[in-house]
Amino acid sequence: MKIGVFIDGKFENMEKTYELTNPYNDEVIAEVGEGQAADIAKAVASAHEAFQTMKKMPAVDRANILFAAARLLAEKKEEFAKLITAESGKPISASRSEVDRSVQTLQFSGEEAKKIAGEVIPLEAAVGGAGRDAYTIFEPLGVIGAVTPFNFPLNLVVHKVGPAIASGNTIVVKPAEKTPLTSLKLAELFSKVGLPDGVVNVVPGDGSALVGVMLEDERVQKISFTGSPKVGKEIKNKAGLKRITLELGSNSALYIDASVEENLEEIVEKAVAGAFSYNGQVCIHTQRIYVHESLAEKFLERFVEKTNKLIFGDPTDEDTVVTGMIDKKSQARVLEWVEEAVNEGAKLLCGGERKDNGILPTVLTDVKSSAKVACEEVFGPVVMVNKVENENEALKLMNDSQYGLNAGVFTNNLKQAFRFAHELEVGQVLINDVPTLRFDNMPYGGIKSSGYGHEGVKYAIREMTRMKMISINFK
Repeated sequence: MKIGVFIDGKFENMEKTYELTNPYNDEVIAEVGEGQAADIAKAVASAHEAFQTMKKMPAVDRANILFAAARLLAEKKEEFAKLITAESGKPISASRSEVDRSVQTLQFSGEEAKKIAGEVIPLEAAVGGAGRDAYTIFEPLGVIGAVTPFNFPLNLVVHKVGPAIASGNTIVVKPAEKTPLTSLKLAELFSKVGLPDGVVNVVPGDGSALVGVMLEDERVQKISFTGSPKVGKEIKNKAGLKRITLELGSNSALYIDASVEENLEEIVEKAVAGAFSYNGQVCIHTQRIYVHESLAEKFLERFVEKTNKLIFGDPTDEDTVVTGMIDKKSQARVLEWVEEAVNEGAKLLCGGERKDNGILPTVLTDVKSSAKVACEEVFGPVVMVNKVENENEALKLMNDSQYGLNAGVFTNNLKQAFRFAHELEVGQVLINDVPTLRFDNMPYGGIKSSGYGHEGVKYAIREMTRMKMISINFK
């Protein structure tokens, strides 16, 4: 399979290409065109020209295009799911779930396209303001530059493309080099449902070079980036007056209180899923678990038992939960961090071993807060479970992090639930759920080194539009 960049409604072959391999078995699955600076500039020019049409398109037409895209994606669910699995190594069941979420995200985008509205401003409330009617409207910004990661190669692209179309913008996507096929396929899908040429462009290639062009080009009005804090900070420093949304790293924490003992079995199930879904290669992966000391031993016993039952294998197998990591570099890094934690006194309860291109699900306890598996983003199938004396200790440890994206709390104590809800230093608090939870219509954004700005269709649209006030003097 050979595939080029997607610009102005069509694929273009590139002289320079790179081999894309399946992360599970290292088989070559495609030869991908590697976009250069000139190609991303061409994509921006195409998007800028298409914006002149897009900004005048009625909301109902934008909505109908998004609804049509959602229907076609649903029809092609299996085709897209297999493509996600092939390029990302994601278990096929999780890939199907990602397609379902993407269909829903497109539907939300279509619905929100019809709801973009301002408000009436009572100017007569100000001295001298009588005799005027005033109101606000929201206008699209123009060309949006989107930079997306490998772990959700469809839904995290849709979370940028859907709101951009809904609000009348155009977009240039720079997908992760390891997973470009799904976004290219998505762009082709949009062209089939009547989206004007140039509205969605996809250019794979070297991130620093291509993003650099978008940062320098004044026609790009906003950068929406999902990735590492290091790269996010570099983008922020170079963005000037462009709008920016940064969805960066995390090491999500979970507290399990003594009051939930009767629900422990169900909580263990959820916590295991949160820790090891897609090998922990999820930005809201449940990485740090703090358990009240009265439940710690029982929780750990059941948690390790269920972890050991997780099936490691070929991502195309229906029962596989854990499989190969995205690349060998990530595999080596995670194993190094586990070894460091053990050398510093942590107990390895299961896993910690290389298997094929992956790592067996790993559970650590008695982990020092200074260990990388505690204070950095693991982005792998590793979870630490430490016991705490009470909620005060748990809250302090949960907030002792450079990150602030999601956090979860299991408690049957209402007063305690509200305390955690207000005092946890994160963007989203999930009460009686694991932090590895995201609904596609909810506001989603972090604080600290987890970034700023929000996604979630309605909230992304607000960040892709500018408010204009209009006053009419009828005296």
